[in-house]
Amino acid sequence: MQSSETARGASIDPADVARFSAQAAEWWDAHGPFAPLHRFNPARLKLIREQLCARLGRDDRTIRPFEGLTLLDVGCGGGLIAEPMRRMGFAVTAVDASTENIGTARAHAEMVGLDIAYRPATVEQIEAEGVGPFDVVLTMEVIEHVADPEAFVRACSRLVRPGGVMMVATLNRTLKSLALGKIAAEYVLGWVPPGTHDWRQFLKPDEIRSMLSQEPVTVEGPYGLNYDPLNDRWSQSDDAGINYMMVATRR
Repeated sequence: MQSSETARGASIDPADVARFSAQAAEWWDAHGPFAPLHRFNPARLKLIREQLCARLGRDDRTIRPFEGLTLLDVGCGGGLIAEPMRRMGFAVTAVDASTENIGTARAHAEMVGLDIAYRPATVEQIEAEGVGPFDVVLTMEVIEHVADPEAFVRACSRLVRPGGVMMVATLNRTLKSLALGKIAAEYVLGWVPPGTHDWRQFLKPDEIRSMLSQEPVTVEGPYGLNYDPLNDRWSQSDDAGINYMMVATRR
């Protein structure tokens, strides 16, 4: 795949890219700035695996249920989702608007011996180059950071093959998410640096459904993910008031 090693596209929010780029070297430090994401990751990986196995007819009891399938991870950060997806059998392409994030992701994948096609790029670049389509497209906690969420998620959906699946994870725009997902997470618990999220950019499930209404996809969800402070763990929940995922299957 040819690459100029520079991400370009209307979806880029320069301030957000700069914020995550400044922390790029710390993605894999389980006790650093991304520690909350490391605690969150097992629950979201479990939800992703279950949903994809069910929709793609794969056996969830096997170690590598997705052998022979392709996956695009949009906004991959340091590779916290891309690496386990590769271990589950997917041939993984992973892109991020931050060159620094991609550098960290590549270095870590090489260190652990995983072949993942990382590159600094936007979904617009991938689509314009005619790359894909993919069996699966994931965009995890990215849509709330882009300049044009509708254009972004529609472009992601167009990279899915017929019968393939897109999963979108984000935060709901509710008073609960303002109190817990924004104020508590940033200013009380210190899970993420202040200013990481703009609550006004959080999206309601029906808004994502509406954004995809003109695309040939069947949208299901939301599937909630909630935090249990007593046990310090995340799990799937019927409550989508803060974190949730939507699943779109291309017809």
